Amino acid sequence: MSVALANPRKTRAVRMLGPVDIAALQAAVLVLPEQVWDAENAAKPNRFEVLDATRHIVFRFVDSPRDWRASHDRAAWPYWRDLLEPVLTGAVRDYGYACGVFPRVMLARMPAGGVIHPHVDANPAAKWPHKIHVPLSTNAGTICFFGGAERHFPVGEAVEVDNLGPHWVRNGGDTDRIHLIFEYYDADQPDPDWLEPLPRASAAR
Repeated sequence: MSVALANPRKTRAVRMLGPVDIAALQAAVLVLPEQVWDAENAAKPNRFEVLDATRHIVFRFVDSPRDWRASHDRAAWPYWRDLLEPVLTGAVRDYGYACGVFPRVMLARMPAGGVIHPHVDANPAAKWPHKIHVPLSTNAGTICFFGGAERHFPVGEAVEVDNLGPHWVRNGGDTDRIHLIFEYYDADQPDPDWLEPLPRASAAR
């Protein structure tokens, strides 16, 4: 499926969304025991070779890689919801969607020296939602490539990235890089013509 079939509202480079109050979420994330990261990472649904040694805690995820409209809460969501929702809603305030949906929500922790190899998010469920990062912990040596340029995203600044173009990340510092990463779309926006109708049971969620 070509990029031409993607949501025309998505950025083709980066879109800076402004500062977000991450204090409470950041404090909770930075004291998470290693065994929690290990256990959550072992159970994650997003297992892709390009992610290398990056560990994840996944809170929400799509039911199928072919469709963003059906998604579900994972076991960690109820415990983290009160910390996550203010950051999520703060990051997307400028979109102005009355019926915004977050189909995928996760923490991504890249170790010092880690890489995420060049790739595009090729599954159909990634074609429509905005892909948004909120850095919770980083260092000056962490560089990412989006929209044809190398960039550094500062802590607490939300940014939408082009996940359909080639992108990569390199942590050249000596500390971990932790981002809140999520997707967001407007449920009121008409579905694209190429998308199959949502099954009635899923549509009722």
